[in-house]
Amino acid sequence: MSKDQIAAVGDNCIDRFLPPVDDCLVGGNAVNVAVQLAMLGRSVQYFGAVGDDPAGIAVREALTRQGVGLDHLRVLAGFRTAYTDIEVTEDGDRAFVFEEFGACAAYQPAPNDIAGLRRMRHVHIGWLKDDGALKRALARSGVTLSQDLTVNNTPGNLDPGGLDIAFCSAEPEGADAELARLISAGAKLAVVTLGAGGSMASDGRRSVSATAPIITPEDTTGAGDAFIAGFLHAWLDGGSLEQALILGTERGAIACMHRGGFPQAPLKGILEPWEPTEITET
Repeated sequence: MSKDQIAAVGDNCIDRFLPPVDDCLVGGNAVNVAVQLAMLGRSVQYFGAVGDDPAGIAVREALTRQGVGLDHLRVLAGFRTAYTDIEVTEDGDRAFVFEEFGACAAYQPAPNDIAGLRRMRHVHIGWLKDDGALKRALARSGVTLSQDLTVNNTPGNLDPGGLDIAFCSAEPEGADAELARLISAGAKLAVVTLGAGGSMASDGRRSVSATAPIITPEDTTGAGDAFIAGFLHAWLDGGSLEQALILGTERGAIACMHRGGFPQAPLKGILEPWEPTEITET
């Protein structure tokens, strides 16, 4: 593996857009970030797990088409590939009404995966059920590390300590407080996305912001992931915080103009028919 490579670790899923949209697309934070970075010309490897089902094949094929490396993709026999049921509102926003984490919940990076990650230039963590173990394993390895804390939901995975960049979302009125919290908790750099309110970043010494363009979104699914990819692309090239926010905001806005986290052919007709799912707290 090249030291110039970037790795995205963690979740993949099938985004099942409920009727009346009635469609399926490949998604997940780590997958979307990986694909968006590949679209920007980066060499990217994806580390995660899919089930041994048609959905898992669809995830692998989508990543391959986008040029993302799959040397460390694991297929878990007997597990279902993760999926998320999504309702899209009239204004293009979305609501996650059900999530089944499937193979993603069973995935833990093995020793050979961690050895590969230590050879990367940068590692981005999406949803990963490991209570912060990967962050600890990569500490002091020379690899820069980022994580989207918005998509995680356990105390160990919400800890920004040890992160070079902690990504999170917030309401505009709470942005300053969230930046301060992330920095005080150990993040070297904190970045918050504010939806239509733009984005902000702080390194503990100064804070900068970027406004969001006025658009009519088709779908906001994956917009935050595209923002992360744009920010990382500029930051890894030595860009300023302002430049990283601007590129992140631009990529996020572009992602709002199509359904799903990246442009792709719909999977309707490839995956199993809709199954009724009970709306649960996640």
